[in-house]
Amino acid sequence: MRILLIEDDRMVGLAVQQALKDAAYAVDWVTDGETAIEATRTETYEAILLDLGLPRIDGRDVLRQLRSQDRRIPVIVVTARDAVDDRVDGLDLGADDYLVKPFEIRELLARMRAVLRRDGNGSPTAILTNGKIRLDPTTREASYLADNAVLTGREFALLRALLLRPGAILSRSDLERQIYGWNEEVESNAVEFLIHSLRKKLGATVIRNVRGVGWMVDRS
Repeated sequence: MRILLIEDDRMVGLAVQQALKDAAYAVDWVTDGETAIEATRTETYEAILLDLGLPRIDGRDVLRQLRSQDRRIPVIVVTARDAVDDRVDGLDLGADDYLVKPFEIRELLARMRAVLRRDGNGSPTAILTNGKIRLDPTTREASYLADNAVLTGREFALLRALLLRPGAILSRSDLERQIYGWNEEVESNAVEFLIHSLRKKLGATVIRNVRGVGWMVDRS
């Protein structure tokens, strides 16, 4: 899942970015409202974490623009503005949830899971399976035929992306988008390395290669 983090406080941004990566999300982090609006025009996100006190374009105006365009991306406002009027205003503008700083990372992650469930994207903690492969997001355990393994964050993100679209061929760039954020350096053979690692853990046939096109898992 790809998340847009809009936060101009460097310490908060670094902490949230790392926590999201550790939870196997791909994260794009921007620090001002104008760049945030542009990001939503060029990328597809499953959720947005939005600070309100932003340079260039205020967070309230970012949210207002998103909703005026009928962009139903789930948005969680994460801000130091804790007055009741601020909370009511944020929710009335279209925020799906409102979290006041300082906060616990585990609460933020729980709220993200909740808004993603409500949005119909499927629970990030629900078991994924195509009938042969079984992936548990809570433990990152995967099983295929007689093999079981605990996956790394990036192995999990790659296999999850394939299991969300069984039978579909995903290209290298499709998979990289689900694994890496903008600011992360991606080596040319990173996807192949992760697929090799998954096959070593779960068996050579767990992921199929369609030469010159991409990779897939079977529908069933």
